[in-house]
Amino acid sequence: MKRPGWYIIMTISLLLLSSFFYALQLFLFRKTGDTFFYLLQDVAFVPIQVLIVSLIIERLLNEREKAALLKKMNMLIGAFYSEVGSDLIRHCSRFSADLTELKQHLIVTPNWKDQDFEKARFLVTHANPNLDAARADLGDLKPFLEAKRGFLLSLLANPNLLEHDAFTDLLWAVFHLQEELSARPQLTGLPRHDYDHLSGDMKRAFTQLLAEWLSYLMHLKHDYPYLFSLAVRMNPLDMKASAVIMD
Repeated sequence: MKRPGWYIIMTISLLLLSSFFYALQLFLFRKTGDTFFYLLQDVAFVPIQVLIVSLIIERLLNEREKAALLKKMNMLIGAFYSEVGSDLIRHCSRFSADLTELKQHLIVTPNWKDQDFEKARFLVTHANPNLDAARADLGDLKPFLEAKRGFLLSLLANPNLLEHDAFTDLLWAVFHLQEELSARPQLTGLPRHDYDHLSGDMKRAFTQLLAEWLSYLMHLKHDYPYLFSLAVRMNPLDMKASAVIMD
């Protein structure tokens, strides 16, 4: 026979305890009218208590929980860019004849404000970078992504990322690009239509990489200035990027 849950035992115990105190009050003071008056008064206040607990306290707790979850997600996003994202941006950049116009809007500086990040993110999400899979060596990109496959799968399996649709879409775009490259035994001499298909997959991953990278940098600027400083100095789109701080 299944034993009653702890919450059932607690409910019965609390009801019995409350009944005991009401019976004790009646026995000691013998004021039945006052007892039922205050009992009804307490019951009348219950809806207000429910309102306070459910709409105010619960909302505050949910906000704290969301903030903690967002912090965990940003830690995962940071790990992604350290392990895969930044290098993948550099790899994809090699497949473009000219990214000068796009790059000039993405050279982040310590003076950037929130509106600068939002403006750059809008530009990236509406950009159409000219990436051509036939322009550079896919043989370098393929082993790089294959080596990161386990890491990408571990991120996709993380339940915290279910709350971050944009980053989950980015992971799927990168993972799909890896699968497309791995599915081809050779990556040279492909038909033009196949190169165009791979170019589309690469472009999808590239634009999402840049958009989420900007959002991540904005988070670092607010919460982790020292990490933001390094990320700015190591901008994957800046050919002069260096961790060394010059005079």
